[in-house]
Amino acid sequence: MLNIKNLSAGYGEMPVLKDINITIAQGDIVSVVGSNGAGKSTLLKAISGLITSKGTITYNNESLHALAAHTIVQRGIIHVPEGRKIFPEMSVVENLIMGGYLHPKDRKGNMERVFALFPKLADRRNQLGGTMSGGEQQMLAIGRGLMGNPKLLLLDEPSLGLSPLFTEVVFNAIQSINKSGVTVLLVEQNVYQSLKISNKGYVIEIGSIVLTGTGEELLNNQDVKKAFLGM
Repeated sequence: MLNIKNLSAGYGEMPVLKDINITIAQGDIVSVVGSNGAGKSTLLKAISGLITSKGTITYNNESLHALAAHTIVQRGIIHVPEGRKIFPEMSVVENLIMGGYLHPKDRKGNMERVFALFPKLADRRNQLGGTMSGGEQQMLAIGRGLMGNPKLLLLDEPSLGLSPLFTEVVFNAIQSINKSGVTVLLVEQNVYQSLKISNKGYVIEIGSIVLTGTGEELLNNQDVKKAFLGM
């Protein structure tokens, strides 16, 4: 579904990613894990067309390099950014409508799907996004992404700053989304939780992939245990 070869990207003259190679098969959950500042968010921005990059990014045999960010969204690649980036002065329903602007005919069904996945959002449908808790805002950010009919969902640090309870809700939701047929690329500092639900994982350090394997293989890797799991 998505093939990344020899990808390099950064900001201005500052390189962040170096020769990244990643393959994502349709229907999988793939995690890219690493410490803060390793380049995880930069990777998602390069895929989404938000920053320029060198190398090859191919989605269903089509190069993404020549496409604008909004065109990449039209292809079904939906990016849920770090920090949620909801519209704080808009209600829950208004935020969701913004996420579904390309698919007005699917709006009602998609909104029902989001409310079934996150019942708390249904209870707060008329509440302003900015007045909700961090966990509720994260659910709203993911829900807004689902309104865009994603085929490939890019999730940037969805558990960042969340309580253990909301973290569990978010990771359960990711699995449910995947079971519905959506491929997921997840970048996370929560190494244990993300690899636990992943078919495949990559460990990134200082802009380079240093380990790859199935989620289970990486969880049992001694270097991963030592560096990220305190074992």
